[in-house]
Amino acid sequence: MGDQVELVAGCYEQIVFGYRVCPGDEEWTIEPNFTHHAHTASLTSVSSSDQFIATGSKDETIQLYDMSKKTEHGALLHHDGTISCLEFYGTSHLLSGGQDGLICVWSTKKWECLKSIKAHKGHVNSLSVHPSGKLALSVGTDKTLRTWNLIEGRSAFIKNIKQNAEIVLWSPDGDQYAVVVNDQVDIYVLKSATIIGTIAFTKRISCVKFLKNTLLAVGGDDESVRIYDVTSQKCVCEFKAHENRVKAIDSFMKDDVCVLVTASNDGFIKLWKLNLENLETPSLLGQVNTTARLTCLSIWKHGEVKETIADQSAQPETSKAVAEPSKPAKGKRVRLPGEEQPAGTFVLSTFS
Repeated sequence: MGDQVELVAGCYEQIVFGYRVCPGDEEWTIEPNFTHHAHTASLTSVSSSDQFIATGSKDETIQLYDMSKKTEHGALLHHDGTISCLEFYGTSHLLSGGQDGLICVWSTKKWECLKSIKAHKGHVNSLSVHPSGKLALSVGTDKTLRTWNLIEGRSAFIKNIKQNAEIVLWSPDGDQYAVVVNDQVDIYVLKSATIIGTIAFTKRISCVKFLKNTLLAVGGDDESVRIYDVTSQKCVCEFKAHENRVKAIDSFMKDDVCVLVTASNDGFIKLWKLNLENLETPSLLGQVNTTARLTCLSIWKHGEVKETIADQSAQPETSKAVAEPSKPAKGKRVRLPGEEQPAGTFVLSTFS
């Protein structure tokens, strides 16, 4: 069980698909494990922690699914508009961004909204939590890139980037970050918050993934996936992945091999074997046709804890408030604005 890997994908057709990855000598099989239909509109985002998956949708809700029990775990209601991005930090917190301009910080202990930040004028397009958990970045339709101090729950820095960025993503080491604007990726250095180089993709970009600190995989409105050297911004590997545009890319390591996972509008999820030290064209390990129009993808690893302190209290003993029916009762498990803690006692200080 230790290194069990599951692929979790969302689609326009409102469904979440779960597949178990079964490594083989020649070919890997991808076996259907569960489907979950909690949303009433298309899915926009999915994120996974050691126990839960969270999915966001145009139906304005975040739905939770318990991967250990394979049962639904209720809904989170705070956003007024499409959920645009979700990211778990370790086992203790979930961050969500929406078209209402809010970033919400949720505790996974009681699934309450600890903090609701008016982050952007317009939509929040994307957010990314620094590996240390102390900072987050967000981009929105107000043409700004914003840095958030998560210890104090306040804005640390606002950069006017003069155009709407769709994606922001920290590198694994946290010393640089990628910002996607249409068909290019700007690479920023944290120290100076300046662009050190730009990756030029040929079409609109829909997904990026750091395979390691110096390699970035990029997909978009094209059948090909390209892997770039972050330092030189040169393409070091390109391969045709799908018959249609690539909507999502993720990766995981298995016995010193990088396994790249791609999902497309063509309905396929594919696994590719990639040698990060010697970047020749990846070989196809396995694939599955979901027959759905895929929009988002996440990799769930059994019992993986990203934090140094294993926060076992995040087991859902106290989450009865959420474990009721999946039809969320309005406002039941959200702290009302008047109940928020003063900024000084912002709860994310558990990160530091």
